[in-house]
Amino acid sequence: MEKSSFIFPHSPVWTLVCVLSGLVYAGVLYYKEDFFESKIRYFLAFLRFVAVSVIAFLLLAPVIRTVRNDREKPIVALALDNSLSVALIEDSTQRQKWLSALQKMQKNLENEGFETSLHTFDENAEWQNLKFKAQSSNLGKLLENIATAYENRNLDKVVLVSDGIHNQGTSPEFLNFRFPVYAVGVGDTIPRKDLAVQAVFFNKIAYLGNKFPIVAEIKNSGFEERNVVVSLLQNGNTIASQNIRLQKDNISEVDFLVQANQKGIQRYTVAVEVLEGEYNRNNQRDALVEVIDGKEKILLLASCPHPDIKALRSIIEKNDNYTFEVVVAGVQQPKEPNYDLIIAYQVPDYSGAVNSILENYQKKGTPIFYILGANSDLNKFSQNNPVLTLRGRSADIDEIFPYFNATFAKFNFDSEKLRLLAKMPPLQVPYGEYSLKTGAEVLLFQMLGRLQTQKPLLALQMNKQNKSAVLAGEGLWQWRLAEYELTDRNEVVDDIILKVVQFLSSKEDKRKLRIYTTQNEYLDYETIVFEAEAYNELYEKIADVKVSLSLQDEKGKLYNYTFTITGGITKFEINNLPKGIYKYTATADVLGKTEKASGEFMVKDLQLETLTTTADFDLLRKVAQNSQGKFFKISELESLEKDILQNKKPDLLHSSEEHLEIIHLKWLFFLILALLSVEWFVRKFLGSY
Repeated sequence: MEKSSFIFPHSPVWTLVCVLSGLVYAGVLYYKEDFFESKIRYFLAFLRFVAVSVIAFLLLAPVIRTVRNDREKPIVALALDNSLSVALIEDSTQRQKWLSALQKMQKNLENEGFETSLHTFDENAEWQNLKFKAQSSNLGKLLENIATAYENRNLDKVVLVSDGIHNQGTSPEFLNFRFPVYAVGVGDTIPRKDLAVQAVFFNKIAYLGNKFPIVAEIKNSGFEERNVVVSLLQNGNTIASQNIRLQKDNISEVDFLVQANQKGIQRYTVAVEVLEGEYNRNNQRDALVEVIDGKEKILLLASCPHPDIKALRSIIEKNDNYTFEVVVAGVQQPKEPNYDLIIAYQVPDYSGAVNSILENYQKKGTPIFYILGANSDLNKFSQNNPVLTLRGRSADIDEIFPYFNATFAKFNFDSEKLRLLAKMPPLQVPYGEYSLKTGAEVLLFQMLGRLQTQKPLLALQMNKQNKSAVLAGEGLWQWRLAEYELTDRNEVVDDIILKVVQFLSSKEDKRKLRIYTTQNEYLDYETIVFEAEAYNELYEKIADVKVSLSLQDEKGKLYNYTFTITGGITKFEINNLPKGIYKYTATADVLGKTEKASGEFMVKDLQLETLTTTADFDLLRKVAQNSQGKFFKISELESLEKDILQNKKPDLLHSSEEHLEIIHLKWLFFLILALLSVEWFVRKFLGSY
């Protein structure tokens, strides 16, 4: 509904002046005009009168004030729990009956002047497409989404139809809503007999040849004391089993110790036997473990024993992904032809006992972590390392304290913990002139007493083609002892050394075609996302590369896809894959050469909805009570509808006001132009000037 009125910045009396000015102007122009007949003269005078009056009126700058009033109906939002648990505990015939009753109630409310909407865990909620397959119940998020969608709207009530089973996110009983929630309970609140694998705990990564634990929790509901068999299966074959004695309404823990014999993602299934009288389908759960043979090999070369060697072993062996080997001159020889990292502890040295071994790995391009000391041959070191040049004698020693280079940003460190470095004892560092080589960066500087110098204590060559590092001093073992004495743990020093080792030992990916999933694990309702990249000889990204992608599941079934890597789009998405382990292979023609890439990922079902199928009306009652709403059972929809109608919120009146200066109305310009144009045309047509 709209109402319009004029607003005059001056007195409305001036409108009469505008009319009078039009009359005077037309009268002066046509009063003594005898060229035209009287009818024509009066017509022309009228045109001039209207045009001049309108122009004069516009000079008063009048404004049109428009007031618009809109009524917004009260809104009732239907929040429907369409999770799998509702389907498990409700007979489909019964469910269809109350779904029809809900639709009928919605139509009745609309006929009574309500606006209604349907909301579920799915984004697009429509009655005809409703499926109870949601793998989790996040009732809090469902209600919060409604609150956000109808913020500043005339939201009257929210009708929450649910079994009250909440298993993800913040429970709605702890949330505050500005609208009443009318909770409607569906399902059965009487516990049913059930034997379930409630949870399985395991390491996501295991190393080939190692043993790792799988721990399962078996929940018993309603069964008297009896023996049952819990089995562990791999790819459908039983590899271990245990007998357990059930305690009534209790949780039993079962431990399995598994040998990792195969590389790749392995699926292990914990299954408990199905007992007579069980209702639910939750007697097994999967454990997906990635078995890798990816331990990086680290070799330490030393000319003689030293306490630092044991300290380095303790640091590096913290990470299960590393194997650590020590070769001391005259005692051992390297066991492997190739290593991922060489730690040259005071090597090259003057005795030359292991210098040839180091030179062999230098030729292979193996990353090297140099640690200097009293036995180091500084001339050979300066000639062969890509990090720094040191002119001096190893016999001349300074006692040096560390301080962190605040501009070093290649690794992430806790700045608060790094302050502990100031309390470390000094390292024994060769005295001399230090100069960094191109591409090297300093992580720790030398501090002589309280004097902070620009000499590097720990520096790294960041060039990926020539990665190396230098710690220009010995005495690392004292740092670890001092830190443990101060904090009862070894964190700061170990973190620095481990990050240097990780940087040096990490392998550069030189493949021309790279394809990988954004996650290693997906839930069965999630979208599988692949990232693909192609490179030229200079390892610059290239586009317009067609990729053929093939997936193979555990049963050997193939899924084939094709997509193209374009300039800005490198993603490819796949939906609706069943649970299991998938191996993928991608091939593409990259600059005339066939390139391949492969990998694995897993799809697993969440299984949250099968953990319990006993409706929780207490939760629904608390939500209704906290929001000043009410609780109804699904059989009481007529009472619910009656209550909503009796407590109907009034329509919300939205008023808006607009002001428009009349001079901005375009049609007035064309009106004035038309009046003057018709007058001019008639005068010219009749022969006047």
